[in-house]
This record gives sequence, structure tokens and C-alpha cells, in this order.
Amino acid sequence: MLHGCINDVVAMRDVLLQRFGFDSNHVELLTDIPVSGSLILPTGANIKAALDRMVDKAEAGDVLFFHFSGHGTTISSLEPGQPFRQHEAIVPCDLNLITDMDLRQLIRRLPKGSSFTILSDSCHSGGLIDKDKEQIGPSTVEKIIPSFYHKPKTIPVATIVECLTAVPTIVQGVAEAASTIGSLFSGIFGKDVSLKFLPQLEKDLLKSLDENEGILLSGCQANEASADVASASGNIGGKAYGAFTSAVRMVLSENSGELSNKQLVMMARKVLKEHGFQQHACLYSSDGNAHANFLGSQ
Repeated sequence: MLHGCINDVVAMRDVLLQRFGFDSNHVELLTDIPVSGSLILPTGANIKAALDRMVDKAEAGDVLFFHFSGHGTTISSLEPGQPFRQHEAIVPCDLNLITDMDLRQLIRRLPKGSSFTILSDSCHSGGLIDKDKEQIGPSTVEKIIPSFYHKPKTIPVATIVECLTAVPTIVQGVAEAASTIGSLFSGIFGKDVSLKFLPQLEKDLLKSLDENEGILLSGCQANEASADVASASGNIGGKAYGAFTSAVRMVLSENSGELSNKQLVMMARKVLKEHGFQQHACLYSSDGNAHANFLGSQ
């Protein structure tokens, strides 16, 4: 169980309202435990529906933002004639994975002149927007021993499958008939399943797409874990927290002027290192967006 996720998203909502002047009516909060302003569970379908609404309403000049704090995972992909690779995913509360392919397809629908920034405080979040250009990425991992207990936000896909197949009879029936992980997820979640698990013919349509203009600030590299800290060590407000979300908030609180996406990630990396975390924050975006102001008009 993670302890800091809800604190993270509530705190980031306050940052959006107070630091960046977002309209509270345009900020939607989804949490698995009721808090002020959150009435919708963060299931896979609900998260994707909220993101779809946001993109559908977007116009030129709009600044869109999605912050996720929670579990992350990876899914192996080995298709005939294609090299082995890992797909990164975030893990909603119902385990209906949202993958890098889903986020890529979402962002390619953006109207010209708008921007979409994703800040993901989850394990394996590096490269979470499929095909986006790496601006700040893998580094040599130094062996650092933190001075307080923290828990990684990773959950293996095998554990997710085990959880999904452990309950109701109807799900067990689907599991018995499923020959692959993809058919299992499709059988359970139907039309709400990730694009990653669509039939091959539909996935083939995705291969010709160009790199998109999304902006991803990830809490760690694709092969790393992001930390969730139950203690109050070093955090703003003395609450449990996600290490990356807390680092971003610290940087913003200590720098009142404008910061580019690249500056913010580099400073967050420094904060993480100073507090003993082994994870390395990353930035994926176009060259222009790397130097654009964080949550600034493009």
C-alpha cells in the first residue's frame, strides 16, 4: 500500500491553482479515498474519460496538465518480426492499465498551439509517452543509502494478473479462456482496455505515427522505481509523499520565477539526490518544449 499518493495530487492541485492560476472549475481530482473535490474513482476508464474530455475541449493556446501519483509497471512486447521492448504503464485503482501507447494516441489529438504536460510519479515512468524524444534520461546510478524507509511504487504485471484472476467467478471464466495477457485484459475490461491489448490489425495502424509534442516529466527512468515515503522526512508540510512530486514542489516553492521544463527536472534531480533517493527524474519532449516554461503557453 502506498501512503503519499493522495497527498501528492491534492498538493499539486494547490500548486496549479495558487502558482499557475488555473481555474478550479477546470481541475478534476480523482482519488481512491474521498477527499475534498474528488468524487470519482481513478479507474482506468475514468482516468481516460477525464483525459479525453480535456483534450476534446482544448483550443489553441490552452495548457493541459495530467499528474499521476501511484503504481507503475512494464509489459513485455515480443511481436513477430519486431525487436523485444518494454511498454511502460500506470496502474489505476482497478488495475486496468494505461500504457504509453494510450498516452501517445491521446496527445496526437491535441489542437495545434496547445500543450500537454504529464508529470508521472510512478515506477518505470521514463518514456511513458511512446516515441517522445528523450531530453534528460538514463544516468549512471550511484549507490545511495537513504536515511529513512521508503517503498517503491512498482507492481509487477504478474502480480496484477494474479490479482485480476483471484476474484469473481465471471473473471475466473475469462482468465481460463485467455491465452495471453492481452486477451485477459480485453476479456475483463472490454472497450476500456488499453490500445496495447487491441488486435494486431489495429495496433499496426499506430506504427506509422510521427513523434508527438507531448511533454513528460517522469519520476524515474524506465528501469527504475519511484519512491513513496511514509515518514515525514524532508517533505513540505510533514506528510507522507511521493519523492518526485515532493521534489518538484520544493523546487517551485524555492524559485518564484519562471522555470523551463528542463530546468525544473534538473533541479528536481538534484533534490532527489540530496535526499538520498536513487531514482533519476527524466524529461521527454521536443527540443522546443524542453526549453519552454513549465506549464507556460506554447
